[in-house]
Amino acid sequence: MTTWPDDDVILYDGVCIFCSRWVRFVAARDADARFRFTAIQSPYGTRLAQAFGIDPDDPDTNAVIHGGVAYFKSDAALTVLSRLPAFGWTRILFAVPKSMRDAVYNLVARNRYRIFGKYDSCFVPDAALRTRVME
Repeated sequence: MTTWPDDDVILYDGVCIFCSRWVRFVAARDADARFRFTAIQSPYGTRLAQAFGIDPDDPDTNAVIHGGVAYFKSDAALTVLSRLPAFGWTRILFAVPKSMRDAVYNLVARNRYRIFGKYDSCFVPDAALRTRVME
């Protein structure tokens, strides 16, 4: 189990259009502004990724730190979703075997640039979201 001192931090690929939309989706539904965000391409995000064995130049997963514990792949997505208002029902998806959940996650992750595209540089959040971004 990997720990980190900051809590409720989502590590995402800042040049991935799908990943950036995920950040906006979470931010728009996170009424308590619980989650903060860091792009893997930022100095803080790179340090976080390296601490968890994620290659910042070729990330294959997002991550979330919750309760001091790092979650990856489908565990990360479900951990975030299950803590958003109106999405608590997603906890039931933890009953699906991790190997099956991660197989779907890996399929999307492997093809995310081809399907959704890629920014030339890191996604820049609007002013409201910027206050929740850790650089």
